[in-house]
Amino acid sequence: MSVPSAAPEKNPQGTVKLVNVWKSFREGRDQILKGVNIDFPVGQLTYILGSSGAGKSVTLKHVLGLLRPDKGNVFVGGKDMATISGKELKEHRKLFGMLFQNSALFDDMSVFENVAFPLREHTKYTEAEITDRVVKALDLLGMNRLSHDKLPNEISGGMKKRVALARAIIREPSILLYDEPTTGLDPVTRTTVDDLIDTLKRELHLTSIVISHDIPSALLLADQIAFLHAGEIVFWGKPHEFRKATHPIIRSFLEAEGRTVTALTQDGGV
Repeated sequence: MSVPSAAPEKNPQGTVKLVNVWKSFREGRDQILKGVNIDFPVGQLTYILGSSGAGKSVTLKHVLGLLRPDKGNVFVGGKDMATISGKELKEHRKLFGMLFQNSALFDDMSVFENVAFPLREHTKYTEAEITDRVVKALDLLGMNRLSHDKLPNEISGGMKKRVALARAIIREPSILLYDEPTTGLDPVTRTTVDDLIDTLKRELHLTSIVISHDIPSALLLADQIAFLHAGEIVFWGKPHEFRKATHPIIRSFLEAEGRTVTALTQDGGV
């Protein structure tokens, strides 16, 4: 894994790098991150895997600037999120699009209005420009135009993910973040979400970061995989390299996944 030694002088907006990031809570009694170094390739899709409590969500919050490291640096678009001022941080967050685990749609807004919301709140586009952008985003993600006036409770789980992703990309971010995008989904919806992630990867070429427990999706979609264990990166590499990793925690994850697939096959479930 490439580890930057200093802040890059000229970074494209899609650059994300963590340099020797340490983070603890409860006055140091709970050490969550222990010198994490990750250099996310610009325009590629990286999965951060690991068990619950390994530090995945804490890592993502550092990238967003919601947390600041006890030690180390978090460079996003050439700026250090560890030292950036509050006003500048708000402006800098325009670089991000975010898919939340539960989609986080507004229940009282239609599909169209949910996607248009960030444009109405944060831009000066005309109504015609907003309509054009929203329709294009929903078309990209396969949303039937007849569904644009529906409320979230009137559409399926897979369609909700489409809407949430359209909202995440509507302001043309440089970095797209996914928080456990397939957790708790049925197999059909999970496949739909995988297809959506793959579509955005191919069409937009954003720097994309997924935190997940979903090994099959990571092996299918990722350009590279980082595996967090006890606050440290114990693996960084390509999916085919991950399959052959010898670290005991990774082996246990892969073997557990293999046992699940075998059991489903024997039971006629797949």
